[in-house]
Amino acid sequence: MSSALRRTLGAVAAAGAAATVWGTLIERTAFTLRTATVPILPAGAEPITVLHLSDLHMAPWQRRKQKWVSDLVALQPDLIVDTGDNLGHAEGLLGIRAAFAGFEGIPGVYVWGSNDYFGPQAKNPLRYFGDVSQTPANPQLLDLDALEGAFTGLGWQSLNNRATTLQIKGLTLELFGVDDPHRRFDRIDEMDASLDGVRSAGPAADVSIGVAHAPYRRVLDGFAARGADAILAGHTHGGQVCVPGYGALVTNCDIPREQVKGLSIWDDGSSSSWLNVSAGLGTSIYAPIRFACRPEASFLTLIPSS
Repeated sequence: MSSALRRTLGAVAAAGAAATVWGTLIERTAFTLRTATVPILPAGAEPITVLHLSDLHMAPWQRRKQKWVSDLVALQPDLIVDTGDNLGHAEGLLGIRAAFAGFEGIPGVYVWGSNDYFGPQAKNPLRYFGDVSQTPANPQLLDLDALEGAFTGLGWQSLNNRATTLQIKGLTLELFGVDDPHRRFDRIDEMDASLDGVRSAGPAADVSIGVAHAPYRRVLDGFAARGADAILAGHTHGGQVCVPGYGALVTNCDIPREQVKGLSIWDDGSSSSWLNVSAGLGTSIYAPIRFACRPEASFLTLIPSS
């Protein structure tokens, strides 16, 4: 081996080691708040703020993350939307309770992700380049009832294959959602039945929002076709490990790579919706790294469309 080749390999190894240290010790807990403006309200309406939380993958010892999330109450959001994968450990609910305690009384809605049902498992990272939508063998079942009880205690409503309405700042918000599409728990027929009931029970909504954990095309198309002005989702972790200047290598679903995080437009060919995909705040305890993809919460300001 030539000395030039040895130097090159040594430089590559050093860069890889530095990236790993950065991703595991620094960026993984460099929490950030991403803000965006979404023009979907009727003319003359007062702005509505939405705190979008996703993919905390909480373990009980993650107190820095718990404190960072709990401090978000200072934003005084009008609505909280939680798009799932709250738990990252069998005792993760302890951390969730600590993080969310200050949100009691703020209107909120939620859907489940697979890691609200099942505990994390070690995986070959190469699997993320293929189909990982199936439930893993011998999964550790988590206490979903206790998690739901905690959210109900905050006053939040479930959108798992359901719909509801909320009155905020004089506007009627219609919200509908599905259970985790990644594990194929989404039941659009159940959501439709609930949505039909909501729409027949009162006046037309001023704004309509669809909510899901994983932004699979079938779900996004279904939400857009049902009149969603905006769609909120998580699951992707923004790619989690990205290449600067290129972006995400994987999306963990079938959404286009360029829409793996942030605010964009979803167009199903006949209708369109604003789409916000959160890169989320956590990682699996078996893959504790982020690179070029900081953990985030989203703070969305809904404003009139014209």
